[in-house]
Amino acid sequence: MASAPNPYSWGMPNTPPNAPRLDLTTDFHGHTVADPYRWLEDPATAEADTESAPLWQQWRADWDSRQAQTLVEARQDWDQTTHFGERLTALLQGGFTGMPTWRGDRQFYSKREPGQQFPVLYTVEAGGEARVLIDPMQIDPTGQTTLDSFSPSWDGSKLATLMSEGGDEESVLRVLDVATGEIIDGPIDRTRFSSVAWLPDGQSFYYVRRLAPELVPAGEEQFHRRVYLHQLGADPDTDVEVFGSGRKKTEYFSASVSRDGLWLTVDASEGTAPRNDVYLASISQNPAQPDLQPVVEGLDAMTALSIRRDGRMFVWTDDGAPRGKILLGEPRNPTPEHWREIVAEDSDSVLESFGLLDGPDTPDQYLILGRTRHSIGELSLLESDSGAFIRTLEAPGLGTIAGPVGRPEGSTESWYLYTDNTTPPHVYKYDVLTNTTELWASPPGSITVPTVHSEQITYKSADGTDVRMYIMAPGADKSAPRPAILYGYGGFGIALQPAFNPGALAWVESGGVYAIANLRGGAEEGEDWHRAGMLANKQNVFDDFHAAAEYLVAQGWTTAAQLCISGGSNGGLLVGAALVQRPELYGSVICTAPLLDMIRYTTSQLGATWTVEYGDPQVPVEFDWLIDYSPYHNVQDGVSYPATLMMVFDNDTRTDPMHGRKMVAALQHAQAGSAPIILRTEANVGHGARALDKSVAETAESLAFAAHETGLNP
Repeated sequence: MASAPNPYSWGMPNTPPNAPRLDLTTDFHGHTVADPYRWLEDPATAEADTESAPLWQQWRADWDSRQAQTLVEARQDWDQTTHFGERLTALLQGGFTGMPTWRGDRQFYSKREPGQQFPVLYTVEAGGEARVLIDPMQIDPTGQTTLDSFSPSWDGSKLATLMSEGGDEESVLRVLDVATGEIIDGPIDRTRFSSVAWLPDGQSFYYVRRLAPELVPAGEEQFHRRVYLHQLGADPDTDVEVFGSGRKKTEYFSASVSRDGLWLTVDASEGTAPRNDVYLASISQNPAQPDLQPVVEGLDAMTALSIRRDGRMFVWTDDGAPRGKILLGEPRNPTPEHWREIVAEDSDSVLESFGLLDGPDTPDQYLILGRTRHSIGELSLLESDSGAFIRTLEAPGLGTIAGPVGRPEGSTESWYLYTDNTTPPHVYKYDVLTNTTELWASPPGSITVPTVHSEQITYKSADGTDVRMYIMAPGADKSAPRPAILYGYGGFGIALQPAFNPGALAWVESGGVYAIANLRGGAEEGEDWHRAGMLANKQNVFDDFHAAAEYLVAQGWTTAAQLCISGGSNGGLLVGAALVQRPELYGSVICTAPLLDMIRYTTSQLGATWTVEYGDPQVPVEFDWLIDYSPYHNVQDGVSYPATLMMVFDNDTRTDPMHGRKMVAALQHAQAGSAPIILRTEANVGHGARALDKSVAETAESLAFAAHETGLNP
């Protein structure tokens, strides 16, 4: 690797920076890979030599300043920012109420009232009034503290919380006394993505924590997780490790304890791989030394156990059933040879979730199943021991169903959340004995939802595969093409289902078309659909996206010049690849928190955990997959690229903002046309949750950019 900085030149005033290009290359398996903008990486990962590092940091500071000025100048032409900000605020004014978590007669739920920046966590006791437990804005009026997750003890008297600051998602675990709201334990740091599994005594729990930084190699501080048992009041550094030693550094773990407190289950997965190992131990005698034995190990499938109060063990798995199935066993003989199938795979739907309901004769008599059929949610009721079908439950509409959830000790009631493209989330309660469904919670405020034409269509991808897409428009009339936004994701087995989307509604209400493509790489059609868009098959995702754009143009919904594509995170990789592969097909691009340098993505943040999805550049054949589509490495000089708004967040600890910075520099250098390449950097936020005002401002600016570039005039 050689470093020979070119002269430092910024171009003319009021033009995007002409950033220094380094003659810097790295050899990968005999391939010379150029990396002229390495200096835009964080100094900790950029591998700068001692002499170059200070110069690189000065370049970076000057470049950031010029990019910020370029954004300020570009914003002056985005004359719809205020309009979209007002419409988004109005559409979000209704707020949100979440599903309940039950512990005995006490319930916990989140609600965001109109005007609030974050959802507030409430608790309600039997016959009592709702009481605030956690209000993030009371804890931190700056709006930089978020409640990442919570877990109540089995009796509901204590609550474990995970909270982070500034968007860094570095969750810190604390325990509250629910009666008083006082913190009685913690903080315990290094608990990002931790599960909390309480024992019945309410005095101890299993959780997941990373090893201390001084115990791991430099650069690996985000990895090396372990499962521990913690006693309230104890020093967490003395907690007993029960699982994780000797396993791969990139593995994630989760722990759960059965309601009767007899069984500990530990799941282990390598990064985000669509497979896991499952271990089970009896903990009735010694919770601090569980003898965890493998239930499934080394199986290329996902498996989840649910041990019930009557001693039955329900198993969800996609082993040999990529759309999911349910089997029945018992924890004292937990391995697959002792399971029997009760719910077979369905060839046309995906089994997403299940719950158990009491009947008139025995506990846990019924299974309530949540399925998706081409991403549309549905519910059905089955007999729990045989899997015999009883009835289909009528859903509120053709949309998304989250849940069901019930009471851990059992009951005849179950709760689920419903939403669709024009319906904010509502929570419903189903009672199996009366076979009735009632509205349990709706948004606390009222809003007026615009009239929208919505349809699901099927189109052909390049290899003939049928792909589905949702199209929202002011009406079905296609007599004249409209400005359009095409959104996609296509990765990690994440399905894009119909959901209330204020950004999409504001765009359509203003006269545009908004489309969402269910690309391969997601889970809309099960695990096979996911695997058809990962690793060596990643190009299928981009081909599906190109075909979606071609369909919208061919059917008269829009034109290439009027089409803006949008995606974030893995979806940022999607639109980054799309703009370099087919620049003539897209008029503009919104790329948010992306991965774009697929040769160095493993060197920062959580990148090393994603090699199971994308491939590892250190492996020759996998390097070939990555270099073929890596957006940063496929920018070509002299090409007219579409207008691009790149949005990155300084505290993003998942996708390093260096990806967006390097791509912007490369595009600005290569651009042969007049379309702008703009970087929007935001401080004190990260990859995930942020205050409502920040979300509105970000979305309003992105829609205003799209309106300016596509010609949308509300």
